[in-house]
Amino acid sequence: MKKIGFDNSKYIEMQSQNIAKRVSEFNKLYLEFGGKLFDDNHASRVLPGFEPDSKIKMLLNLKEKVEMVLVINANDIEKNKMRSDLGITYSQDLLRLIDSFVAVDLQIGGVVITHFNKQSEAIKLRKNLEKTKIKVAYHYAIENYPNNIDLILSDNGFGKNEYLETTKEIIVVTAPGPGSGKMATCLSQMYHDNKHGLKSGYAKFETFPIWNLPLNHPVNLAYEAATVDLSDVNMIDPFHLEAYNRIAINYNRDVEVFPVLNDLLKRIMGHQVYKSPTDMGVNMVGNCICDDEVCRQAAKDEIIRRFYQVAIDVRRDILTEEELNKMETIMTKAGVSKDDRPVAVKANELAQKTKEPAVAIEYEGQIITGKTSKLMGASAAALLNAVKIAAGIPDIHILSKRVLEPIQELKTKYLKGHNPRLHTDEVLIAIAVDSVTSDYCYEALQALEKLKGCEVHSSVLLSEVDVNVFKKLGMHLTQDPVYQTKKLYHAK
Repeated sequence: MKKIGFDNSKYIEMQSQNIAKRVSEFNKLYLEFGGKLFDDNHASRVLPGFEPDSKIKMLLNLKEKVEMVLVINANDIEKNKMRSDLGITYSQDLLRLIDSFVAVDLQIGGVVITHFNKQSEAIKLRKNLEKTKIKVAYHYAIENYPNNIDLILSDNGFGKNEYLETTKEIIVVTAPGPGSGKMATCLSQMYHDNKHGLKSGYAKFETFPIWNLPLNHPVNLAYEAATVDLSDVNMIDPFHLEAYNRIAINYNRDVEVFPVLNDLLKRIMGHQVYKSPTDMGVNMVGNCICDDEVCRQAAKDEIIRRFYQVAIDVRRDILTEEELNKMETIMTKAGVSKDDRPVAVKANELAQKTKEPAVAIEYEGQIITGKTSKLMGASAAALLNAVKIAAGIPDIHILSKRVLEPIQELKTKYLKGHNPRLHTDEVLIAIAVDSVTSDYCYEALQALEKLKGCEVHSSVLLSEVDVNVFKKLGMHLTQDPVYQTKKLYHAK
């Protein structure tokens, strides 16, 4: 059984209480949410015991007081900017988030489209949203934001933005991704609230970096690894140190913008509320770690996984060697190397031996491998071998030819494919079909959920089909940044 390092129930309780405390100081609190509200799998990986939907559960504790405002950048709408982790555009993710909030009965306050400059796709999105009775407001770019405070706090600055009227005490401001303008939206709304005689405040719902863990704690380093493409760097908050003579960890962007943001908040609210960027955050994560060593190891594992992903992105010209060098520095700080991933070592050993792609899966301390054959790709073979062990099935062939051969014939004869080998999804379908008559296949099908959280490594870059199957099974996949062939075009 996987060791637990984080007390999730305590976290939900403490985070809810601290948000409620912040709300009591104002008529209305704008709570900026960084990171993912749903499916925060990074947090669940580095803090074993943290549930991916913890943030939503926490909000549901305050549901009667909460209203959701979603923010999206008009330029991202126009360019069809993609979320690489989900394979959908920011616009599509906005709709997905709205549906998700409605499904758990959280009130939608509206959508703010920032940096609006008459982009046609933004206008179209607004019309579509308003057809479903969702309120939409346009916010405009302000020259030299956030430094030109006199302009920002004027009729030609925030005053030009459309005001989104809300009714609840806690306004959760979230977005499909970074660069959407969440903080500016909060400040603009506060500016208009002030004109309407409302005393509103601002706070950030934080998860990483964890302010009361050491700067180079592996959990904080794992956050740096996760945001290496954004050039985020963890640092000691100098404002917190000066105000309280206490070390707190924050990151460069919040520290850099704090003097201007603090001046803006003082001008809007009439007095100083926060003495440091750390003060602005509501973050009880560090208080809920119940086994530091478990979280340290989990974070180190995550850093190695992030290294492999960055190496792949460099190979695909998505990132540069600079990001890879940063990852290597982070690994050095954490005291790990890519060779500290047992499944990677085992997969590459088998690949060198067979001169073919190989995959390794770690299940309950045991390394299970799969090699390329005429019947199956290495991923499919490894998955089949792993699920047999998870189900306690002997090392025998459990799939019948009467199921396998028609699948291969379909791929090559009817669909005109050149590769008769079965992918992971096709092997799972074969197991499901055979489970009607085979007890072994039925047991294998039932054991699939036991593979959730298992580590997987491939000696080559896999097809999108195989990647998605491992992802859907909740397995942690890494790959060497190597294509199986030397062709110039590599299909997904």
